[in-house]
Amino acid sequence: MSSKYQTANSDAIALPAYPLIPSRDPRDQRKSQSNKQREPFVFFIMRLNLKAVMLVLTVAVVVITLGVYMRCAAFSFSPDFVRQFNRHHESQSSSAAQTTDALQDIECSINQEYSVHCKRDENANEVYVPFSFLRNYFDVSGAVTTSGTEVAKFNWMHSTAKVNLPKGKYDARGVFMYFENYNVEVRDRVKCISAAEGVPVSTQWEKRGYFYPTQIAQFALSHYSKNLTEQPARVHVLEDGDGSQMDWTTPKTSNMTRIWHHKFNTSVVQFETAIGYESAISIALNQTLDLLLSVDLLLVTNSSSLMVTVQNRDTKHSYNLHYIPADLLLSVQDSNIYYGLGASALNKWRHITRDLHIDVQKGIVLGDKRSPLKVRRSDLEVLSVAFLGIGFYDNITLSTSEHMAHFYDAAEWFVHNQDPKSGGWTNPVRRSLNGFAELRPGWISAMGQGHAISVLARAYWHSGGDERYLKAAAAGLQPYRVFSQDGGVLSQFMDKFYWYEEYPTTPPSFVLNGFIYSLLGLYDLNSTAPAKIAREAGQLFAQGMYSLKKMLLLYDTGSGTSYDLRHLSLGVAPNLARWDYHATHVNQLLLLATIDSDPLIAQTAERWKGYMFGKRAKHN
Repeated sequence: MSSKYQTANSDAIALPAYPLIPSRDPRDQRKSQSNKQREPFVFFIMRLNLKAVMLVLTVAVVVITLGVYMRCAAFSFSPDFVRQFNRHHESQSSSAAQTTDALQDIECSINQEYSVHCKRDENANEVYVPFSFLRNYFDVSGAVTTSGTEVAKFNWMHSTAKVNLPKGKYDARGVFMYFENYNVEVRDRVKCISAAEGVPVSTQWEKRGYFYPTQIAQFALSHYSKNLTEQPARVHVLEDGDGSQMDWTTPKTSNMTRIWHHKFNTSVVQFETAIGYESAISIALNQTLDLLLSVDLLLVTNSSSLMVTVQNRDTKHSYNLHYIPADLLLSVQDSNIYYGLGASALNKWRHITRDLHIDVQKGIVLGDKRSPLKVRRSDLEVLSVAFLGIGFYDNITLSTSEHMAHFYDAAEWFVHNQDPKSGGWTNPVRRSLNGFAELRPGWISAMGQGHAISVLARAYWHSGGDERYLKAAAAGLQPYRVFSQDGGVLSQFMDKFYWYEEYPTTPPSFVLNGFIYSLLGLYDLNSTAPAKIAREAGQLFAQGMYSLKKMLLLYDTGSGTSYDLRHLSLGVAPNLARWDYHATHVNQLLLLATIDSDPLIAQTAERWKGYMFGKRAKHN
């Protein structure tokens, strides 16, 4: 019974539900059988009705569609609408085509001398020349830059050199021009900083290295200027024999004692070790950033030395810096870098200041000239300081800078290396300038004289009046009064205007920037020296300024400046100044304008500054 009702219930979707009550009457059984026989007929009627409905709906859809189609066949868009649509479509098609086909290859003939592959936009009537050609042809520079989400931008620059506007009237006791921005010791043409002299050794015109007075003075003036513009140095005192004492590691074969030095009125450390690095007395450190080592040192034997171990924190490679009593500039053996303090360093107290970063970098360059590793200051860490042999030391510090120590090292070099006969600081190398007779070793530069006098004038003032500096500066005026052919730096233009030669050539070359630097030295001494010496320097300065004002416009090319006047001396093409030298001309004139009110100087400086931004003198 239950199976029958389940079948009927599953098939009868739209039929009324019957009560599922069992009946014992036979009539009920017959009635149930009758209902079962009628079910197939009812389902047949229902399926037939559904097909009929679907057929009617389909016919209706077809009829409506045909009716709409017949009405639309007679409809047409207005001619204006059609023309507007066609134009829009053609515009889109044209734009798409232009992006791929508008720029055509074309050969550009430049003044019938060069043939350059260019691009042509026929629709816009434009020709595009590669910037790689323009950069060299017009001596300009440029680069594509992007800033955040902005569209890429191309920056075109006529000059990348910087103009440094004076912050006030030039002060002979203050910052020298903009030299606080100079870092002479990192220059590639500086072989090293001499451990014996504490000044740069140049390779500019001689690979073996030599002392170049102009470069030494720039080294001094940059550190003097940095001392005035930078924050005070951070100084870490390691050992001073008295209040600050370190726990030194002393092997059994070595000894170290602190003794009283009656001359210095302080305690110093005396050391004595056996031969070999394992016997060195040392202190372990983990010092970063403070890489300026300063120490008072006296070495007794040739085998004595100061050794500093520095590690590259990035590569974990260690370098041993050895400072030894020998006539040696710089030598490298694997990871050992040797600097000579000079054979005369024995049994003499010396104050040594070393930039450990520079000493490591110069050693790396000498050890691998083909592909030297550039080491950042922040990568280095001082691991230890050690002493070998027999000697004394005191006042060991590590600091972030020692600007005045570097400055006075250079000032002392000028005191001890001045030619007593000429008063000049000679250049010990040959110098060749195209078209001029070669300068033989021993020549004097007016630029070098002026720079040296600027150093000595500041040393005289800063030291509180050390007469040694004043005497050397005053003697440095002598070459200004001696003609070039007689060993000095003086020349004349058209037998009338006196000029101080950076390069004392024959015939005179009249280099502009070196002449102005020589004037600044005279001005500095005139501003700091006692009356007699100041008066002599002032007369030479006035003589030079008179010539400068009369000759200045000879250097103006209408789009830049000339480095010298060889086009007048030799009758050749002008020697155009590179943009960095042109910027130096502008900076020098801007500085002179603060001490000389003649409008010629300020106006010329502004016009020359405009040349750096693409301005040109007007045509006739």
